Amino acid sequence: MDQPDIAVHVKGIGKSFGGTRILNDITIDFHKGTVHALVGENGAGKSSVGKIIGGYYSADEGLVEIDGEVVTRFSPRDALHRGIAMIHQELQLVPELTVLQNVFLGQESSRGGVLVGGDLDRFKTLEETCAFGLDPDAKVATLRIAERQKVEIMRAVARDANVIIMDEPTSSLTEDEAERLHGLIARLRSRGTTIIYVSHFLDHILATCDRVTVMRDGEVIRTDPISGETKQSLVDSMLGQASEIIWPDLPLPPTDDVAPIAQMRNVATTSGLSDISLSIRPGEIVGLIGLVGSGRTEVGRALFGADRILWGEYSLGGEVQKNLTIHRAVQNGIALVPEDRRKEGLVLTQTTRPNVSLASLNRISRMGVLNTRAERDRVATMIKHFGIVPAKVDGEVAFYSGGNQQKVLLSKWAVDKPKLLILDEPSRGVDIGARQRIHEFIVEMAADGVGILLISSELEEVINLSHRGYLMSDGRIFAEADCRELTVSDALRRIFQEQGQNNNTKEGVIA
Repeated sequence: MDQPDIAVHVKGIGKSFGGTRILNDITIDFHKGTVHALVGENGAGKSSVGKIIGGYYSADEGLVEIDGEVVTRFSPRDALHRGIAMIHQELQLVPELTVLQNVFLGQESSRGGVLVGGDLDRFKTLEETCAFGLDPDAKVATLRIAERQKVEIMRAVARDANVIIMDEPTSSLTEDEAERLHGLIARLRSRGTTIIYVSHFLDHILATCDRVTVMRDGEVIRTDPISGETKQSLVDSMLGQASEIIWPDLPLPPTDDVAPIAQMRNVATTSGLSDISLSIRPGEIVGLIGLVGSGRTEVGRALFGADRILWGEYSLGGEVQKNLTIHRAVQNGIALVPEDRRKEGLVLTQTTRPNVSLASLNRISRMGVLNTRAERDRVATMIKHFGIVPAKVDGEVAFYSGGNQQKVLLSKWAVDKPKLLILDEPSRGVDIGARQRIHEFIVEMAADGVGILLISSELEEVINLSHRGYLMSDGRIFAEADCRELTVSDALRRIFQEQGQNNNTKEGVIA
């Protein structure tokens, strides 16, 4: 039997940050023209392996071979010159530039060092391959996260790379968008491109990949063909024990006579929402059920005072709010965990301690002087409660895995129980273990009397974790449902039916 050609070979790789060992003796072969998955819990080291191959991290020990040649000095630019491109989980785009400019950044058409035309034609050719439907002239700052993720993918494909590292490429995409991406991956593979696919979506891995490496605690557990794997076999290897993926039991919902914490009636906002009517009661988990772009995030932002209300009525604790600001929302006991944790939720230049304390400094200060002992005790309690790794009060959050960063962000609001907690994609880009802990946290908060608004692109998650749900489409809430009687297929059927009715109405108006 012929030996497969090796695109990338890593052998004996070790890496530490601040005295914390994150990779130990990593040895993997990535075969040419295959899709190779890296799976494991957050903190297992998957992304770190990708960043070493992509030139973003340097290994403390071991070696990297590209096409059989040992690489001694490696940077992202060196990696690109050797045909390796990386799509980051935390997007690396320039918000003030257009889609076109971001896609070809660093490889613009030029002659004699002077920029010339032609990039639009290149973009159109690239769009024929990717089929993402992006506007090349749109400024990236105006795009939703799902669209920004597509820009990052296009940028990697535009470099004609032989190896593309994809770190959680579908974390913000709908199932339909993910299927289109997987079609693109299949086309790239048929051309001989090697894909290193880092993901927590095990169904995507089973359907798309050829081989899989399971990692745990910075070490390789095993590498095997995907053909012999199941979702359960991967989970068991990731966790080191047999386990089931289960949903926590919800607390009993509040009775109908309990007054809402928050209530909206016929609200419209500057972000494009219209006719939003909803209520959230203490101890109740309310889900927003819709596809990407339906307006779910915008509802959360309006409740938090981040987007201005144009008309309609918004009440908190029975009191009508006029010109609500974020500062006043926090004073009223409203908390928001945003979908983009790195840009909107965390201060990556700071450690765990100030990140957890930031929203509640008044509780541990007197006359403007911070009680650092009380602060450290509170943060240590949160680290233990959530199982944050590394368990350091002054750990460097910028180098934490996605799941542990998310736990730090949740701790920021859990340390002082809010009245209303808005969770926007709380389990995005986290492993099954961290996801289970986040689900348990949601239920714990509701059982403690906190009202929860849950937003998630994974309809199974939002339906299984909510008492009630509001179905959304085109910036509107069009129905309310008891989630105990709702299925994913029924929700999708109703959403697509609503979209069809809206499209028919628009066509009738145009006609």
